[in-house]
Formats: sequence, C-alpha cells, structure tokens
Amino acid sequence: MTLLRVENLSKSFGGLRVLTDVDLTLEPGEKVALIGPNGAGKTTLLSLIGGQQPVSSGEIWFDDRKITDLSPEKRLHRGLGRSYQINNLFFTLSVLDNVLLALYGAEKSHFRFGGTLRTRRDYSVQAEELLKTVGLWEKRFESLDELSYGDQRLVELLSAFTARPKMVLLDEPSAGLPTAEALAFVEIIRKLSEDAAVLFCAHDMDLVFNLADSIMVLYFGEILVRGTPEEISANPKVREIYLGEHVTC
Repeated sequence: MTLLRVENLSKSFGGLRVLTDVDLTLEPGEKVALIGPNGAGKTTLLSLIGGQQPVSSGEIWFDDRKITDLSPEKRLHRGLGRSYQINNLFFTLSVLDNVLLALYGAEKSHFRFGGTLRTRRDYSVQAEELLKTVGLWEKRFESLDELSYGDQRLVELLSAFTARPKMVLLDEPSAGLPTAEALAFVEIIRKLSEDAAVLFCAHDMDLVFNLADSIMVLYFGEILVRGTPEEISANPKVREIYLGEHVTC
C-alpha cells in the first residue's frame, strides 16, 4: 500500500514557478532522499507536503486520505511528522521540557485537568525512551542553549518522532555538523524511524547514500530522475549537474 502520493504538485510565488507538476510516492518504511542544488525547490516541496505552505495546484494523499488542505497540526495527528533545517526549539528550557512539549503538541486533545507535563506518566516514559535512544538522557535537565550544536540537532530531530509517526519529513538533518557526527545521524535516524517512512533533503552525500533506499533528483522544480543510490551515482546527467565525478556509493 502506498503511504504518500503526490500528484501534479506545483507551487508559484507570484510569477515565479518553484515546483512544476511533481509526482512522487513513498511506501511504508521507505527511506527516500531528495537532492538538488540550492533553489531547486527541495525545502518548498517538504513544506507543501507538511502543510507549512499552501499548494498552487495538485493533490497530496497520505495513508489513503487526501490531506492537500489540512493544517500541519492535523497532518501530524494523522502520522506525518517534520523537522527543520534551522532548529525550531525552546532554547531557555531544558532538554526534557523541550521533548515533553513536543509530546504534548503531538496529542490530538490537550484538554486535561490538573498536573504538569512532568507529572504525566505516559509523557515521562516516552521522553525517557526517546532521549535514551539518542544518548541525551543524562543531559535531560540541562538548558538547551548550554548544549553543543550537535546535541541541539538531536533534540530537533526528536521533535519529529514524538508522535510515533508513519512518516517523517527531514530538512537537512545533519546541516552544520562535522562528518563524524553527520554519519552518526544515519544510525540515529534508523533507530528513531524503525518502520516509519522518511523523506529527507540533504546536501551531505555521505548521509544520502548511507540512509536512502532511493534518491530523487530535483532539477529546476521538477523530478529529473529517481533510482537506487547505485543508479543515481552512475547516472551521467546526475554526475554532471550535482555530484561530480568523485562521488561514489
């Protein structure tokens, strides 16, 4: 069963056409990378799928339901999570409180009597599990602005998985990280995603070729080609435009 189906998706800003008739599908559990140069429309495509921007034309179907006009919150509640290239966090709060707030925001209903987020047993258990998965449990009471940039990126990444989503959109998850930390993100994303599908855009080719089951190349707002990492690495057009002859799988 296809989990995500995008049909003839287009986006214009005034007279500027950013995406033109994009079609794509993702299966449950599939990990797909979206690559292309700056300005190709990668982040815009993720924003249309996530609901952060309205589409100009086309349709988006998720889990057999049309979600084209749904808000980001309603898409989240249907199982579609997202993280951002720029950390979207509460830097004066602790690591634990950031995760608890993300868990709270992922709930369909926020109507509760009494208590605080930290007294919610279900929240506490989930937060502990998530933070231990990425190795941040021991830092749970530290203020976010005291953490390294790499640890902050981990908390941003966690925010996309708090709702135990069926699919996650990741925008440059390893942006700004040195190579060693970026490669470690591959295993962390695999642990967090488990059976969830992942659509991510990245300029880090090591991350792309180590995580993706398939790769889509976006070129001037259109999908140029889609294939396995081996097929994309061997494609002469892709090599010429994006990767360079030195890149291998």
